[in-house]
Amino acid sequence: MPRASVRTTNNGMETVYEGAWVHEVLKRAGCVLRGTSSAAKALAGYVLAESGRTATKLCFSLGELDPSFIDNEILWADTAHGKPCFGAQGPVPTVVPKDKPGARSVRMLTRLESGQLRK
Repeated sequence: MPRASVRTTNNGMETVYEGAWVHEVLKRAGCVLRGTSSAAKALAGYVLAESGRTATKLCFSLGELDPSFIDNEILWADTAHGKPCFGAQGPVPTVVPKDKPGARSVRMLTRLESGQLRK
């Protein structure tokens, strides 16, 4: 996977995360993002991220994960400050750098699910 990095600030502490952009991972997994003949279908898709240890579940629309629709790339990190993520962050934290409170960062990611909204 291509490597990417983001800087975040939480309570005055800056952290540099490195990992893979979520949209790159989804593209390799076969999720439809941009450049399709049915943009509406792609925008009705979602990814559910779940933390097994904290029972946190967050939902992202495919549109907000696609840089051709929104300027907020989301990272699945494997390192923080050049060291592997572990402990309270878990092995693969989800980092949403442009969210103001940082509340949608899923720590200790254990499960991902993608799907389409139904009528």
